[in-house]
Amino acid sequence: DADPVAVDEQLRTDPLLRPLVDKAPGRRVPRTVDAAEFAVRAVLGQQVSTAAARTHAARLVTAHGEPVDDPEGGLTRLFPTPEALAGLDPEALALPRSRRTTLTTLVSALADGALALGVDSDWEEARAGLSALPGFGPWTVEVIAMRALGDPDAFLPTDLGTRRAAAGLGLPATPAALTAHAAAWRPWRAYAVQYLWATDDHPINHLPHDEKVPA
Repeated sequence: DADPVAVDEQLRTDPLLRPLVDKAPGRRVPRTVDAAEFAVRAVLGQQVSTAAARTHAARLVTAHGEPVDDPEGGLTRLFPTPEALAGLDPEALALPRSRRTTLTTLVSALADGALALGVDSDWEEARAGLSALPGFGPWTVEVIAMRALGDPDAFLPTDLGTRRAAAGLGLPATPAALTAHAAAWRPWRAYAVQYLWATDDHPINHLPHDEKVPA
């Protein structure tokens, strides 16, 4: 239900962003089909590489995910629910102790309903609930607000990719200065982040020429 025309018109008012918008107008913010799963994955991805985060997630799925029969697609298990993860043994997690606490506190809050994440959640209430959990800093809170809650103004000025792209465009690169500059992008800062991220030289931004993109 986003209005890409309104988003792009607002972002084009910044002369430093305008070339990115003109090059690939209509960028969207990728969402998630399972807010709880995304929150767990966000914690697993704190301060580690994407590959390491995938490994941690795969271990959780193998140990706690519900088996499924999917002969056509090759899916073997569903991602475990918060209820399935609420009783896991923290010592069984190959994570630093502090991140174990972050993960177990999160799944407990989701399982008992103390924390609600979804399209119908109040964005600021959810942010406050996440921020109250141990190990939840601004980056984790905002990426969940962006991808799981659907807040179009979620912003990640501390993200390395955001800061690197901003510096490359001549935008302020420190979080405080970038946040001040980005006030002109509101209420569409999550879309601005997508334009910034797309400038990075990451494999996901460069599909092989022979790879077919689904319609």
